[in-house]
Amino acid sequence: MYITRTLEFFIGRAARQFPVLLLTGARQVGKTTFLKHLIPKSMKYVTLDDPLILRLAKEDPAIFFQRFTPPVLIDEIQYAPELLPYIKMLVDANRRPGLFWLTGSQPFALMKGVSESLAGRVAVIAMTGFSRREQMGQGKESRPFLPVAKNIRKNLDTSGQLKLKELYNIIWRGSFPAIALDKKMDRNLFYGSYVQTYLQRDIHELARVGDEMTFLRFLRAAAARTGQLLNITDLARDADVAVNTAKSWLSILQASGISYLLEPYHTNVVKRLVKTPKLYILDTGLCAYLTEWSSPETLEAGAMSGAILETWILTELLKGYWHNGRMAPFYFYRDKDKKEVDLLIIQDGTIYPLEFKKTASPGKDDVRHFQALERFKLPIGQGGVICLAEQPLPLTPSALSIPVAAI
Repeated sequence: MYITRTLEFFIGRAARQFPVLLLTGARQVGKTTFLKHLIPKSMKYVTLDDPLILRLAKEDPAIFFQRFTPPVLIDEIQYAPELLPYIKMLVDANRRPGLFWLTGSQPFALMKGVSESLAGRVAVIAMTGFSRREQMGQGKESRPFLPVAKNIRKNLDTSGQLKLKELYNIIWRGSFPAIALDKKMDRNLFYGSYVQTYLQRDIHELARVGDEMTFLRFLRAAAARTGQLLNITDLARDADVAVNTAKSWLSILQASGISYLLEPYHTNVVKRLVKTPKLYILDTGLCAYLTEWSSPETLEAGAMSGAILETWILTELLKGYWHNGRMAPFYFYRDKDKKEVDLLIIQDGTIYPLEFKKTASPGKDDVRHFQALERFKLPIGQGGVICLAEQPLPLTPSALSIPVAAI
């Protein structure tokens, strides 16, 4: 069953403007299914997962492109970076849009070759797992979120209520299409296989890791820190690896679409701001699996309950921007007096502040740190607390309680 993705509109626009389109993202987020659904009838499809085709691509790219002439969709392009210079030559000889559609699960390995060979010729687009709105069949209607009252009301009109039990079931299962669409699929079996494939394929390609179990320990230690300030020394100690190794491996988690670093907002004017990013795992189902929560109920009642809710909210907001082809202008605020705001959306020079709380009854105290943002001398727009409340209610003249279903 195909579910309409929010990215469809942006992909169509990019394909009409660029000769090369590169869709990146973690394994199993649906890149191939998505592009094959949209592929023009005149475009061929070839996958480099086929060892015979891969051998031809690596050993004789010229013959490869005589056999698979453009327009062509090439799946898993990271396995044969040797093709990129030939793609450049073919594009330069025939400058028209839509010649090559590419997918890749390892942007870290890909981007050097892409930047050297295809600069100015390629649209690079990131894809994640399903957003909740995509799962509800509202992918076409999904737009980047701003905490403005009319947007919140409009979203609530189409999304309905999201109760605690249902919410944590969504969080626990995660957003990979295979498991999000098939409620009968064994969640532990899926994630066990996913992690093993990730370790055996991506990690060997990206890092040449000798001991997979050591990397798995690092992966679990990172998952346990979702929603927290990144302390690379503590992370390295818990994984029993050197700090430089932890830094390298963290960049691999980012590159392969597993993690995301939310940067703090700071300026040279304000000296007392924390400059350490916060770490998030982009799929909450994978995060819950790695940290060994056996059910939605134990996850909701456990020590990670608040952090994983924060992670889910942030990733849903990210999807709203990324799947509309936009950079997410996201930051957080924290100063050395421990005043913190979970998320700042900065758009058109205005700061929109948001807090994430596992509560159905937020109060004025939850938005008290919004006042600290005045030191940036920028306009402060509508803000609020994304929480478990059933309806939006004013907390202050410029802040609302925002039901989690409204994002």
